[in-house]
Amino acid sequence: MIRVLLVDDQALVRGGFRSILDGQDDIEVVGEAADGMEAIDRALVLLPDVILMDIRMPRMDGIAATRRLLDRGRCPARILILTTFDEDEYVYQALRAGVSGFLLKSAPPRELAGAVRTVAAGEALLAPEITRRMIEEYVGRPRPGSNRPAGFETLTRRELEVLGLIARGRSNAEISAELYLSEATVKTHVTRVLAKLGLRDRIQAVILAYECGLVQPGG
Repeated sequence: MIRVLLVDDQALVRGGFRSILDGQDDIEVVGEAADGMEAIDRALVLLPDVILMDIRMPRMDGIAATRRLLDRGRCPARILILTTFDEDEYVYQALRAGVSGFLLKSAPPRELAGAVRTVAAGEALLAPEITRRMIEEYVGRPRPGSNRPAGFETLTRRELEVLGLIARGRSNAEISAELYLSEATVKTHVTRVLAKLGLRDRIQAVILAYECGLVQPGG
């Protein structure tokens, strides 16, 4: 059973999400919070698997709450950010804070449960219409070779290719087809890339690839 904490300052929104998720056999809403501060308190007590987190809230916004919850592993939950297209300035901050993905508030109800299952399984929800556009806008064009982290030089040529395709939003199946590899082999390469670079998930891999110049925005 996937345990979910709902965080939004609008009670009607929380109620709508709860009604959708409570109808799923494998998902349980274990609590609600109306702002970031309450979210931290509830999360540390309830220890949910997934936190569905709004951005704009009173007292403490969703980005600040995410940073505090993920700092030094205080909370093991995966955080799924709720966003709209008019919140561009927040999305890159959320990526840097370590969120596991984004869900548009305008998304059809059927996508909500699927998004929760995706991040609960340890995958990143990289919606191309959000992530790619935000990365290109906020990372800009770094100098190739700059800000390369420890472990970068240990990547093999194939692992660099895989990292570059991850940064372009490719799924494992798409990488498999493009590089003529089995999906199992691609998954192994992805796991090794994340381990060598000390990354939490594919979202952090996307950020690193742009910041170190491996991939250029718009390229």
